[in-house]
Amino acid sequence: MAGLTGSVLTSFANTNSNENNLRKSSPDPTPYTQRPLPYSYSALEPAIDAMTMEIHYTKHAAAYAKNLSEAVDAEKVDTTKISLEDLLASISKYSVKMRNNAGGHYNHSLFWELMNSPGKSAVPSSPLLTAIQRDFGSVDAMKTKFNDAAKGRFGSGWAWVIVKKDNKLDIVSTPNQDNPLMDLSDAKGQPLFGIDVWEHAYYLKYQNKRPDYITAWWSVLNWDYINTRFGKIS
Repeated sequence: MAGLTGSVLTSFANTNSNENNLRKSSPDPTPYTQRPLPYSYSALEPAIDAMTMEIHYTKHAAAYAKNLSEAVDAEKVDTTKISLEDLLASISKYSVKMRNNAGGHYNHSLFWELMNSPGKSAVPSSPLLTAIQRDFGSVDAMKTKFNDAAKGRFGSGWAWVIVKKDNKLDIVSTPNQDNPLMDLSDAKGQPLFGIDVWEHAYYLKYQNKRPDYITAWWSVLNWDYINTRFGKIS
């Protein structure tokens, strides 16, 4: 089946008939459709307010998923044979619409999983902590470098901690809805975690105070999910 017409593919991870066709290029393969938000809109307060979460998920992220579906159909992508992650790895072959919306959908799908209620965030696992200390010196040093990347991203975009091919960690930022999986990206690697610094992610609560949003965001970071993700990548 080309595109997303007919019965919509909701999850690569749970569709046995497709698993053998998909190259395991991601620790947590992302479906081409929007998954339910894994918590309530108010779950991340006070770091991220309910109104921002509702608009972000139901309007912005939903639009990326809808536009991705249209691009997939128009460009005849067989979603049973190419994972979203593999599509991103060859995104230069596709349209600007595909690039913007495949990136936007992937980025947001990961972003929701990276957060949970304040006070439930745990800490980096021993293997991840060892990698952080090896590559950045300390968790605090990593946070400082990450915050600088997020604050320094001009206009709209994302900041990321990535795992490179040599299994070393690095911190990069990407413009718009690009990400380090894309063959067009200057910095390439497997995203471990990242923050959305588009204004729609924070403006209702923080206005032009992006640094305050970035600082507050650490309080909702889901280290349990990140630890599991790191274990699958490394």
